[in-house]
Amino acid sequence: MILVTGGAGFIGANFVLDWLRHSDEAVLNVDKLTYAGNLHTLASLDADPRHVFVRADICDAQALDALFAAHRPRAVVHFAAESHVDRSIHGPADFVQTNVVGTFVLLEAARRYWSTLDDAARGAFRFLHVSTDEVFGSLAATDPQFSETTPYAPNSPYSATKAGSDHLVRAYHHTYGLPTLTTNCSNNYGPYQFPEKLIPLMIANALAGKPLPVYGDGRNVRDWLYVGDHCSAIREVLARGEPGQTYNVGGWNEKANIEVVETICDLLDDARPKATGSYREQIAFVTDRPGHDRRYAIDARKLERELGWRPAETFETGLAKTVRWYLDNQDWVDEVASGEYRKWVETNYAKRA
Repeated sequence: MILVTGGAGFIGANFVLDWLRHSDEAVLNVDKLTYAGNLHTLASLDADPRHVFVRADICDAQALDALFAAHRPRAVVHFAAESHVDRSIHGPADFVQTNVVGTFVLLEAARRYWSTLDDAARGAFRFLHVSTDEVFGSLAATDPQFSETTPYAPNSPYSATKAGSDHLVRAYHHTYGLPTLTTNCSNNYGPYQFPEKLIPLMIANALAGKPLPVYGDGRNVRDWLYVGDHCSAIREVLARGEPGQTYNVGGWNEKANIEVVETICDLLDDARPKATGSYREQIAFVTDRPGHDRRYAIDARKLERELGWRPAETFETGLAKTVRWYLDNQDWVDEVASGEYRKWVETNYAKRA
């Protein structure tokens, strides 16, 4: 069995589904079920004995100790995190608590459990920490891509707390010998993403006839990674990664935000055309977020060189799949569009018009 934290969130749930498509090994799925956790995403596993869900907080050491003792996982894959930059600007305390304190508590629980294992099991155990490229800060247009040795320079409360969690994971390997692995990924997109993030927000607003809010001049650049590719990379790192190492996971798809939004509009124009005009007419530039990083770009050559991994999807194929998924799964979208979500969108964008 493997223990997955945050397995009802966007990337975590996709990973659980992907894992059980490729393996018969059971998953102990531990999630606090905050606003972005959605068990409906995992509805297809309701009758699957390989999926064991436990609602618990990674800051609860007693609960974690009990789970390790009862289920004895051979590995931890740690997704649980607060992850939205704008939310971290409005309320950084939750990010410090979950991303830093929660990772510390989880590491301590894993270390206590790991220390009880026999030599073979200790050697085989892995703690894989899923992180972000945002810990590296911002790049200028001509700067080289982030590598595994790029100095950390986080610019938001979110990225600072993820940087702190990365440092804790590194320290637990070097100080205690805990066999850790860290992945730093670029911007994920795909099915089941909560509609506060750029791509699902643009799809939802476009179909609802609402403005498509684009920060600043829209020229901020991100490297886009289809979530299914990210899941396959994590499986490779967990299986064959070298303990103590970090691996960058990117999609080799640098795109300006405005280009992403325009491509979404074009896909919707083809798949669900408006009575008149184009969805591009709904694009509205709004006041930029404070400290908005200009460019992220991942150099994923280490992962390709050492483990043979490359993304299967291009941006064009991955985005087309994503738009089609949202069009075909309106029930899921409607379910997550809760009162809290609507309040968040109103709070974040009402003053940016």
